Amino acid sequence: MRDENQSTAADHFRDWIDDLRLAVALLTRVPMPQPEGTKPEGLARAQRAFPLVGAMIGLAVGLVDRAMLKMGIPPLAAAALAIGAGAALTGALHEDGLADVGDGFGGGRDRAAKLAIMRDSRIGTYGALALLVSFSARWSALASFSTAAIIPGLVVAHALSRAAIPVLAANMPFARDDGLGKSAGRPDLASALMAIVIAVVIALLCLPAKLALLEVVVTAAAATAVATLAQRQIGGVTGDVFGAVEQVVETAVLVMLAARLS
Repeated sequence: MRDENQSTAADHFRDWIDDLRLAVALLTRVPMPQPEGTKPEGLARAQRAFPLVGAMIGLAVGLVDRAMLKMGIPPLAAAALAIGAGAALTGALHEDGLADVGDGFGGGRDRAAKLAIMRDSRIGTYGALALLVSFSARWSALASFSTAAIIPGLVVAHALSRAAIPVLAANMPFARDDGLGKSAGRPDLASALMAIVIAVVIALLCLPAKLALLEVVVTAAAATAVATLAQRQIGGVTGDVFGAVEQVVETAVLVMLAARLS
């Protein structure tokens, strides 16, 4: 019985390592060997590890910001360079989604037109404005943080914003029959709940309890707003919508932290 329990625990551990590797490959540009015979259901389950990858991204961005400040670079410049480093690490995956959603929702006359615009790689006025607002809000919020708050704040913002993705993927219809969002699959309820639990634990470890719970509420409100808008505009979610929800949640969390910590 003991050997069987040990074998089961080892299998669970290997599953988590595989999920983490898949999540890193999906969310960043970091080269990552993939488990052999990965199936769509494996991609869907890997979304439970999204908050862990988000926390790693937030840590990397925070270390860049802290390093810049230590070199004497002004806070505004350091924050801009750190956010740029984060975009380079992720291949601007979420920023691209936000821009596409801005152009599609803002410029399309009907559902078909909105989806067609979102698939166009060119950036229009609405997309540019969405990126400008998102970047400016995150940039100014990060620049206002004390040195001690930079890494915890970024870790929480990136973890919570990635946790919103599997929740939407598990509960909302897909607006397309193809695309990155659809190909990643629909996680089951257990995987989505696990993503929430991991993100909440990270927030509680990094921030005072009341502030951490406030940021969880902010995350839920921001994600719900994007999901409601997507449902009305295109009847569901796409990979671009997932990118947009990450950006909106990350921005909202950072701005609220700046309001509370400044």
